[in-house]
Amino acid sequence: MFRDYVKIARPDHWFKNVFMLPGMLLGWLASPPENNISALGWVFVGVLATCLICSSNYTINEFLDAATDRKHPEKCNRPAAAGRVKAFWVYVQWLLLAVAGLTLSRLIGWQFFACETALFLMGIIYNVPPVRSKDLPYFDVLSESINNPIRLLLGWYSVKCQLLPPATLVFAYWMLGAYLMAVKRFAELGHINSRKIAMAYRKSFAHYTRERLLISIVFYSTAFAFFSGAFIIKYQIVKIRRLPKGLIAIF
Repeated sequence: MFRDYVKIARPDHWFKNVFMLPGMLLGWLASPPENNISALGWVFVGVLATCLICSSNYTINEFLDAATDRKHPEKCNRPAAAGRVKAFWVYVQWLLLAVAGLTLSRLIGWQFFACETALFLMGIIYNVPPVRSKDLPYFDVLSESINNPIRLLLGWYSVKCQLLPPATLVFAYWMLGAYLMAVKRFAELGHINSRKIAMAYRKSFAHYTRERLLISIVFYSTAFAFFSGAFIIKYQIVKIRRLPKGLIAIF
């Protein structure tokens, strides 16, 4: 059914692109656009392009995860796991969404296009054999969470800011994403509550234990604090002077 193909594209997950917002705000402040209305139009195009690329990645993710999703207590009901989608149309949808997203991104500029391409390629690295980083402990978290700083960069370049974003901010955003993903793995392990089922569902769980995941959570949160602290120390005076009074009150 057509509804199943829409479902594996997961438009309900587009809300995750809210992580582009800080990049948009900071890029706007770092290099204010000459025409605000035009800039908002490019932001809309950028968000739409990112949603299409994300749906392309979700499409291939769910299809290639079908065999292991059948062993999950809830994900076994997904369209691909239930056998309600055909391989040919899945691959057509995957490619069409990617082409549409990359075509739109090229309209904004080469920096935005490069970041969008990176987002698409990370979907391949994460999901497609022989690499399939989602099966490798720790690399699964780091390779999925790198989409976080990519979204930051997409937000930054969607307002056509030509400056380079601070590296400390990019790494802080990555570690924040890694922290959130490690917490998700920890919650998944506890929810499944069976090491045998967890290992059948996700290969990386053959290595993970609650203790190891907790250690990684502490590491990622510490790394986030370090990089965000370095960013604040280096840029806070400049940024506070440039921020409008209303935003200063918020921060």
